[in-house]
Amino acid sequence: MLTFSSLGGQTIHCVNGGKTLTIFPDKAEGKADLFLLKSPEEEPTEGNISWPGEYDFGGVAVRGIGHGEGDKISYAVEIEGIRMAFLASPLQELNDYELEIFGDIDILFLPADDAKIAQKMIDQIDPRALFPLMTKDKDTFEEVLKKCGAQDNGPESEYKVKSRGSLPSEGREVVILKPKK
Repeated sequence: MLTFSSLGGQTIHCVNGGKTLTIFPDKAEGKADLFLLKSPEEEPTEGNISWPGEYDFGGVAVRGIGHGEGDKISYAVEIEGIRMAFLASPLQELNDYELEIFGDIDILFLPADDAKIAQKMIDQIDPRALFPLMTKDKDTFEEVLKKCGAQDNGPESEYKVKSRGSLPSEGREVVILKPKK
């Protein structure tokens, strides 16, 4: 079972049994077995992924995808057959090659930087579950929620996925995570 929670902004905490991942933290500190960083580190440290490439950590498959001049990294992660995409902020359109690298995504974590680009990414990736993340301002976040029909959804403290089969087979579930204090 996967359990997701928000640590604020674009930072997501994912627990898979005894393993924990923290995605896009401001600093790679705290309790996690693996940190996925949004910008490359000059001197990579153990337990941190910050460069494009393919990685495998005991059943957690990670693919880092570099953007632009290599200044930011997005990730495709697969755990227990569930494929997730964590798109880096600021949000930008993905080209066909990048979309192919991401592949079939079950859960999309999307920074709410630009409502127009967000809508295009949602349509192209077509996830079964969507997590809009507030990264810019409340108005842009509200506009993204409106475009995906989730303006009335209340925030949840965490979200659990038992298996790929427990995700919606039709339509899309939109989840808003409430940051932990």
